[in-house]
Amino acid sequence: MAQLSLAFLLEPLSIPLDLILPSRKALSRILTTRKFMQIQASIKAVGLIEPLTVGPADKKTGHRILLDGHLRLLALRSLEHTEALCLESTDDESYTYNTRINRLSSVQEHVMLRRAVEKGVTAQRLADALDLDISTITRKLNLLDGICAEAVALLKDQQFAADLGTILKRMKPMRQVECVELMVDANCVTLAYANALYAATPPNQLVDAVVTKKVSGVSPTQMANMEREMGSLQEQYKLAEQTFSQDVFNLLLASKLLAKWLENAEIERYLQQHYPEILTEFKFIVECESLDA
Repeated sequence: MAQLSLAFLLEPLSIPLDLILPSRKALSRILTTRKFMQIQASIKAVGLIEPLTVGPADKKTGHRILLDGHLRLLALRSLEHTEALCLESTDDESYTYNTRINRLSSVQEHVMLRRAVEKGVTAQRLADALDLDISTITRKLNLLDGICAEAVALLKDQQFAADLGTILKRMKPMRQVECVELMVDANCVTLAYANALYAATPPNQLVDAVVTKKVSGVSPTQMANMEREMGSLQEQYKLAEQTFSQDVFNLLLASKLLAKWLENAEIERYLQQHYPEILTEFKFIVECESLDA
C-alpha cells in the first residue's frame, strides 16, 4: 500500500520577514480595505493566529516564496514585526489548505463569540481583535435572543446582518419560521426583505400587537395591502411546495409516455398532418427537463 506524503511540515517555523518573498504584487489600495484593517487589528490585539504558508528555502539565499497569507505578511510588516510563524510546504505547491474555505455563518460566528465571552474574553477585547465597534460585538453576541429554535435551525448556514434578529424577534415564533423560510428559499436573507416581511405581518402575529408597526418609507395603507398580498403569496407558496414533487413525477411520466408514442412513425405522421400544433407541444414536453421550462 502506497504511503501518503505530508503536504506540510508538522511543526511551524519562525522565519524572518526579510526572507519571505510574496508570489504576487499587492495593490496599494489594499492597505485601506476593511479586510486588511481587520487582520491588522487582530494581530495587534492577539498576535498572529494563522501561520503564513511558504515554500522550501532557496539553498543559496535562504529566501522562501509566500504561498498563502499575503495580507497577513503586509499587516505584520506594517506593525514592524521582524519574523513570523510559517508552515513550510514540502512540494512548493501554491494550492494550500486555505485555497478552498467555507466562510463562517452568522450563527456559527455568534456561537464562537459567546463561547469566548464564557471563557473570560471581554467584549472590548473581541472588538479590538476584530476591528469592530463594541456595539456591533454586542449585537452579534445577542444575535439569537428572542428567535425560536426552528428559525435558528433554518438560518444556521446563512450569513446575515446582526440587525436581522432585531426584526425577527418582533414576530411570534410561527411567523418567524414563515419569514425565514421565505428568505432562505429566495436566497435573500437581507434586512430589506426582513423589513418588508415585517411590514406585511398581521398584528396578531406580532409579539406586541398593541405597538403600531413603523417601517421607514411605508405608509399604513401600503402595509395593509402588503399584509393581504403576503397572505395570498404564502398560501400559493405552500400549495406549490406540497404539490411540487407530484408535479415533477407527472411531468416525468408524461414525458416518457409521449416519447414512446413519438417513436412510432405513423403516430407522428398522423399528428403532423392533422394536429401539428399538438405535435409541437408534445415534443416540447418530451424535451423539458424541469418545471421551470
